[in-house]
Amino acid sequence: MADIRLYVEGPLASETVLPLDNAQSNYLFGVMRRRVGDTLRVFDGANGEWVAEVAKANKRNGLLVCKEAVRPQVSPPDLWLLFAPIKKARAAFIVEKAVELGVRQVQPVVTDFTNERINVGRMETHAIEAAEQCGATFVPKVLDPVKLLEMLKNWPAGRKLMFCDEGREALPVAAALAAQSSGPWAILIGPEGGFSADEVSALRGLEAVVSVTLGPRILRADTAAVAAITAWQIALGDWK
Repeated sequence: MADIRLYVEGPLASETVLPLDNAQSNYLFGVMRRRVGDTLRVFDGANGEWVAEVAKANKRNGLLVCKEAVRPQVSPPDLWLLFAPIKKARAAFIVEKAVELGVRQVQPVVTDFTNERINVGRMETHAIEAAEQCGATFVPKVLDPVKLLEMLKNWPAGRKLMFCDEGREALPVAAALAAQSSGPWAILIGPEGGFSADEVSALRGLEAVVSVTLGPRILRADTAAVAAITAWQIALGDWK
């Protein structure tokens, strides 16, 4: 039988009864044909991974019962991803890969050249599905969009910001991060039209900013997000 992992509402503990929503029930009992007594893995994003047993196999409102913990909770490094909304499929790709690569929070930012909207609920669903597929026990928060300049004005003390600054002679990302230390960080990926002069000025004037380049070729926003997170994880994250 195929190994199934489901994200469920917690908190998880031994013998906790877990009601399933309509979509989960239809998937588990209509698509995957699970029956009473079958087992699967569940996680709630905070209490590790558990084995759960099917107690009620109804395609609309099934029930599971938690049995035993099999993996501890593992959270990714304290890394935020900030990105300007892009077209739906590419935005979904960014969120999916952010989960797989390991970020703690996804923050859409509205820039002067942003021309797309983002459905936060849909992005949260993509984050959950990515965590189910990649074996993660943590699901990053997907926050409501905020204006970039407003966020920079209230940037949290102690959190570094990796700015993919392709408009200046910044250090290549590997060299720039080699001189930095781990801790709270964020990565900023811009819109397809780039940043405005006001945004670039605000970013370059922020003490927390570390400007980097991502190589000699122009990257699409979704490609840049994957490249930037990967580089950070190798240098400062949990890939070391």
